[in-house]
Parts: sequence; C-alpha cells; structure tokens
Amino acid sequence: MAKYQNLLVAIDPDQDDQPALRRAVYLVQRLGGHIKAFLPIYDFSYEMTTLLSPDERTAMRRGVIEQRTAWITEQCRHYLDSGVQIEIKVVWHNRPFEAIIQEVLAFDHDLLLKMAHQHDRFESVIFTPTDWHLLRKCPCPVWMVKDQPWPEGGKALVAVNLSGEEPYHDPLNIKLVEASLALAKQVNQTEVHLVGAYPVTPINIAIELPDFDPSVYNDAIRGQHLLAMKTLRQKFGLDQKYTHVEKGMPEEVIPDLAEHLDAGVVVIGSIGRTGFSAAFIGNTTELVIDHLKCDLLAIKPDDFVSPVTLELGDQYE
Repeated sequence: MAKYQNLLVAIDPDQDDQPALRRAVYLVQRLGGHIKAFLPIYDFSYEMTTLLSPDERTAMRRGVIEQRTAWITEQCRHYLDSGVQIEIKVVWHNRPFEAIIQEVLAFDHDLLLKMAHQHDRFESVIFTPTDWHLLRKCPCPVWMVKDQPWPEGGKALVAVNLSGEEPYHDPLNIKLVEASLALAKQVNQTEVHLVGAYPVTPINIAIELPDFDPSVYNDAIRGQHLLAMKTLRQKFGLDQKYTHVEKGMPEEVIPDLAEHLDAGVVVIGSIGRTGFSAAFIGNTTELVIDHLKCDLLAIKPDDFVSPVTLELGDQYE
C-alpha cells in the first residue's frame, strides 16, 4: 500500500506553470491516490470598502473565489482531460500558511506539495515566509518542488543525524530512510543515498589544551559516525557505496553532495521548533535547506504536534 494517497497541492497564485501540481500528478499516476489543488486568497481592499454592505462584500469575495477556481481549473485542464482526478478548492483566508495547515488537519492530507522558486543567478532555491511556516509547522511531510525538470537519473539523498545526542534522532533517521526507500521503490526505482556530517576539531580546544591532539579527536569522531552509519545502513540492507560520512558542517556537506550526485530531492528531518528555541534547535536544518539547489522533502518526527489548530469555518463546513 502506497504511503502517500491524499495529496494537497498549494497552488502558486502568481504564475500559470505549477511544478508542484505536475509532481503530484507524477506521484498519483504511480501510487494512486487523490489530489486536491488548494489556494487561499485574500484582498484587504475588500475588507476596507466601507461603501459596501456585508452582503455585498461577501458577494464580491465569492466572485473572486469563483474566478480563481475557474483559473485553477484551466491550469488542471490537461490532467483532468487525461483522467486524473483533481479536486479544486479556493478559500478566503488572510494567512496562507494557516489555511494550508488547517486544510491538512481537516482532511488528513498525508503529503503537501508546494513550489519553491529558483534564484536565476545562483540556481539556489528561494523560500518565502509561507514556505518557512509550512516547513516548521505542517504536520505532514512537505515536498518543496523546484521549478526545474527532475534531473535525468536523479537520486534521493537522505540527510541523517549520526551524533545520537538527542533521543529523537534514531527514530527520525529510521523514519526518513524508510520513507525514502519506499517512495523510491514505488515511484521510479531511484538510488537512495544516506549522508551524515561530523564536525571538525574545535579551534578553541586545540588552543587551550596544549596536549590535545586534533587528529586523534577527528579520528574518534569519524569512527563514531562511521559506526552509526554502518548500523543504520545494515538495518536496511544498503550497500556501503550508497552511504557518505563527510567532515564539515551539514549546511555545507549536504548541499555539496546533493549537487555532486545530481540529486533530484534531499530528504531531511524537520524538528519544527518555533519561537525562541527555533533559533538554536532548528537552525542547522534551515541552513541546509537554504543552500539546496534541488527538491526538498521535509519529514517531522512521529510525535510532532503542529502549533496551528483547526478552526472550523465556512470553508470546512
């Protein structure tokens, strides 16, 4: 049974091409399932129009929703005509990320797909504030789709944490690898690679402790990470050639290896911390994301609870 069966596609309101919708169709054609094309819209000028009665403002909002629904239907025309089942839904909401997450919660969507814009000069992916909110707060996996074709023979690169410093790392590593292997097997038999990064010798330690031997320290740290990677790959029967343990910061190692492998997607765990703790705990993940040039699939731990709550309104009745 395929894992992803109830897909939510966040429609980009500013362009006719919809890479996220294209990726969703690609998935359901191989996995089966259902697609919902979803767009939250809001125009503050409609709320400021004091010359109109509440009923007139409601009618104007409905008119805008109908127009955007017709526009999305046209974007989906090719897929609909070829037999792909796509539900189209437009809601009036002034905070797009909240509307998207509430839709996920209300209808148990198991995968959210959204387009990530590409920076023309550097080829890196640019994330909007809405993207960051979704990556941090959406309870289901979030697939950020780059607006470029999938590379020929593109691989999946799974970023795992081999430090073992926190109790959630091992279960999350297993969840990331399981999800990636299952998707690769069900969709396109792509290669799945694992990558872990280990830190270099802290300079201050080498300075403050004259007898400290950086090479011994580096060997010990690398040995720990290699052993952890071996345990992880053996659990899934992966060949050593598909695993990589590299020295350096994750935000440098992971994007560099993804580019070297010509990866189509990087799969990463997102702890989803918000508020004060996010500046520290979520920083590494976000730095990695900020340097990627390919698709990103962010997966939360099993015990993650979204800070966004479901508010039943007209759009969910």
